[in-house]
Amino acid sequence: MNVTVRFLRPFARLMVSFTPHGKRRNLYSTVLQRYMSSKAPSLSCHNKESISPPKQLELDGWKTTMKSSIQEDGVSVVSDKDEDALAATREMIEMRRLLGSEVPEHITEEELKTLMECPSKSAQRKYLKYLYGKEKLKKAKQIKKEKKAEAREEAKKAKLLEITTSKEQQEFMFLRLWDRQINIAMGWKGVQAMQFGQPLVFDMDYENYMKPFELRNAVSQLLESEGWNRRDVDPFHIYFCNLKINSAYQKELVKRYSGKWDKLLLTATEKSPIDLFPKDSIIYLTADSPNIMTTFKHDKIYIIGSFVDKNTQVGTSLAKAKRLNLATERLPLDKYLQWDLGSKNLTLDQMIRILLSMKNTGSWEEALKFVPRRKHTGYLEISQHSKEVFSKLKKTKTRSFPKGSLNVQTWKR
Repeated sequence: MNVTVRFLRPFARLMVSFTPHGKRRNLYSTVLQRYMSSKAPSLSCHNKESISPPKQLELDGWKTTMKSSIQEDGVSVVSDKDEDALAATREMIEMRRLLGSEVPEHITEEELKTLMECPSKSAQRKYLKYLYGKEKLKKAKQIKKEKKAEAREEAKKAKLLEITTSKEQQEFMFLRLWDRQINIAMGWKGVQAMQFGQPLVFDMDYENYMKPFELRNAVSQLLESEGWNRRDVDPFHIYFCNLKINSAYQKELVKRYSGKWDKLLLTATEKSPIDLFPKDSIIYLTADSPNIMTTFKHDKIYIIGSFVDKNTQVGTSLAKAKRLNLATERLPLDKYLQWDLGSKNLTLDQMIRILLSMKNTGSWEEALKFVPRRKHTGYLEISQHSKEVFSKLKKTKTRSFPKGSLNVQTWKR
């Protein structure tokens, strides 16, 4: 500091000589202050702690922002492409309708996507024809249902008029059972079956083995089975095992029951039967089993595979039962029926009606009445004498040639 003052003093004197006397001291001080202020950065000592570090770029946040923007752009592009393809498919369907082709009036997005996945135009035409026939059949069923409802209402009105005119209601000795009372009675039986009834398991683990129309057929059979069980004198406690949530089976069941799914008196679970019951008490009913069912066992738990197979995939349920190490049985169809044609796989509603009859009566003649007559020509009638003759023929050893026959060659040594 002293060095700089000594160096600037002659220059200040030169400048001061040209100024008035009253302002010399002020000018000297201002020149010195300006020089010191200009040199202050070079003389000042920087404090390392006071220096603020440069702001680091938030690279992670920047990357996530850029990625999200790219994904949004990609999703928007893909969605635009899908919408364009769907719009083009709808226009194609509308053009076919104007040309007079067999095209459905209403089509869902799933059916549109299936139509877009068809490999050729002929496949698209066949699929549209199938949807048209399906819609036409649905309309015919709806019209038939409405006509039946109208006829039923007219019959009820006519019957009520007859009762009021002839006064038969006062003379009738029995109480009339209305539908609501019958439903309440069947509901009580269902509650008792869930508490004390014998379990009957429907294995729903065959969804991947069926096509969509086969799955819908299986659901229709399950609805009929549940109805027959509900109307029986001593119903089973029905279990739907291996029923995954939001699976095709579960969605179709909820759709077909239309709001009554949560009110059903049955047990639907994702668990396997071996997780609910001991293996020793389980019998898996399959048409491919080598073991024949002789009697109905009230202390066992029977499993029926919920499997509609149009292509006859032999051994599917038997293989699963073997994997689970479960006992298997099949119905004695060959023992009691003269089988004519067709496979020996019965529908789910036929199976539950046979089991209900065996549970109540214990007679195979009564139970096998539910087997369709188109598959057999009648019951086998084997008398006791024919059974004895057959057993004797089986025990005796017959030879192809008698001893004195010419066909017997003898050699002399």
